[in-house]
Amino acid sequence: MVLTIDIGNSNIILGVYQDERLLFVSRVRTSLRKTESEYAVLLKDILLLHGVQCQALRGGIISSVVPPLTPVLRAAVTIVHEIPVMVVGPGLRTGLNIRIDNPGQLGADLVATAVGAVEKYPAPILILDLRTATKITVVDRNRSFRGGSIMPGVMIALDALTRNAAQLPDISLEGDVKLVGTNTVDCMRSGVVLGAASMLDGMIDRYQQELGEFSTIVACGGMMKLILPYCRHAIQMDDSLLLDGLYAIYRRNAPEDT
Repeated sequence: MVLTIDIGNSNIILGVYQDERLLFVSRVRTSLRKTESEYAVLLKDILLLHGVQCQALRGGIISSVVPPLTPVLRAAVTIVHEIPVMVVGPGLRTGLNIRIDNPGQLGADLVATAVGAVEKYPAPILILDLRTATKITVVDRNRSFRGGSIMPGVMIALDALTRNAAQLPDISLEGDVKLVGTNTVDCMRSGVVLGAASMLDGMIDRYQQELGEFSTIVACGGMMKLILPYCRHAIQMDDSLLLDGLYAIYRRNAPEDT
């Protein structure tokens, strides 16, 4: 079994693979205050909750956009069970040709989602990642990572709106979304949800105008199920895309006997 971990700004996503099968996906809130021992306890509890014995793990891989937490989670894994743990970064083979100005600046999460996409879908591929930030990335037909766009995420936009407008309340985005709101909450839902969907549709149009049609448009991230139903383009939703990419990178770099 292989443990995959993505450390994001808002959530840490964990999954375990047995052969090619993803056994479970679990999310916990990212906290810079937790120690390696606290994360080890949390990790062990999650594994046992899903019926995975720690001793069955043979390796792990981590992607992270929160550098201070990378060594903490890596140490936490080894406390749970002494296994080799890879960290996505320079030196690991990904199978991608990264064609951006400074490949060293590319986020590990974007590398993992791109690898997951090319392993599962026909290229060229447009990837939409709706998490703390909303990110759009392009992988061309030659498996080359070409770049993309980064925008404020849905919840960042909502938080900025409520913090900077004194009369606007904190709201949930769950529930019916109407274009023409007739009260403050409905107006905010319309603007945030339909505004995000319209932004994605507009950006997809611009990418297609510049680069041509994509064989696949695929989305991942915690906000996709809220926003994508209101998009007008056909977009594949794939909740395991990032972890699938991590597992593919692990397999590409692991010794054959593991």
